[in-house]
Amino acid sequence: MFNAVKKIFLWNYARNSWQWDILCVIILIFIFLTPKDWFQNSERGRGAAHQIPVSTLLIGPEMIDIKGDKSLLEQHLRTITKRPEVEVLAVRKLLDEEGKVRGYEIDIR
Repeated sequence: MFNAVKKIFLWNYARNSWQWDILCVIILIFIFLTPKDWFQNSERGRGAAHQIPVSTLLIGPEMIDIKGDKSLLEQHLRTITKRPEVEVLAVRKLLDEEGKVRGYEIDIR
């Protein structure tokens, strides 16, 4: 019995044996029948409790005067999103064909 277990774990069967075929079928069954959740990035799953994913908000051009002051922008976004922990990561202008500012994309966490 110990020798059979040892051969399975050390993969000590010849390639043209029936044992090799059974092990290959077991591996294929494992690959195709396991839930996708088992293969997700473990850091993402474990880190979700202390990391908030980055989101992108679109705001109108009326925020142009607030854009320069990050603290005012964060305060305004907290009221819009109703999330007290909003942090602004990046602000990008959205321009139309004529080069006028149509709005802003804001990455928040």
